Amino acid sequence: MQRHRVFDSFGGVPIKAWINGVHLEDQALAQLLNVAQLPIVHQWVAAMPDVHWGLGATIGSVIPTIAAVIPAAVGVDIGCGMMAVETSLRANDLPDDLKAMRSAIERAVPHGSSPRRSRDKGSWSTPPSRAEKAWAEMEGGYQGIIVKHSKLDRGKHIQQLGTLGGGNHFIEVCLDEAGRVWIMLHSGSRGVGNRIGTYFIELAKKDMERQDRQLPDKNLSYFSEGSEHFGEYVEAVEWAQGADPLRRHLYPY
Repeated sequence: MQRHRVFDSFGGVPIKAWINGVHLEDQALAQLLNVAQLPIVHQWVAAMPDVHWGLGATIGSVIPTIAAVIPAAVGVDIGCGMMAVETSLRANDLPDDLKAMRSAIERAVPHGSSPRRSRDKGSWSTPPSRAEKAWAEMEGGYQGIIVKHSKLDRGKHIQQLGTLGGGNHFIEVCLDEAGRVWIMLHSGSRGVGNRIGTYFIELAKKDMERQDRQLPDKNLSYFSEGSEHFGEYVEAVEWAQGADPLRRHLYPY
């Protein structure tokens, strides 16, 4: 049985969609067709079962590009992803009422975006030592970015490092088929990543306007390799993911 459907983009690259048995909303299909028309896309666009409408490009799709990058396709929650860790606990180790466990997690990991709400702090009032250690390694890269793009130097950074954030981010205590207890985390780059993503999306739009590039959607504006902002954007995205120091100090497993 064929595991995916192929859509003809009428002049662009084909769209391969792994959506058998899944509803594909019209807005998402329209965005996939737009992306497929771009001259920088390589071979085809791939859509996953969770594909849905996003800013310019769908969320849940893979867009391979040639010597170019589309900031809106990367998104504003840079490095957003999921991680699961198996604990030593079993289902029968958990209490019948999980309220105390949830409260302990909420106290240990700030969540939400508004410090004005007492229950929803959103950021560290005093960052813990592991966040300070991670920031000590990351601050030099941050300073290098804002020297070139000073408008990005607003809002919080270390105060949100290692926090959960808001929106669709979560910490979940769950069980596998064998009754083992796992902790699952969904989070990303926090506010500083949002600022980087939003800022460079707008720069890409201005670049396309200067070059008089005709695009099916302005949010699909891109930087070509070798252009003024291509390298600076890639540098900022790599920094916002914070892979090595963040994982080493905040999630040492």
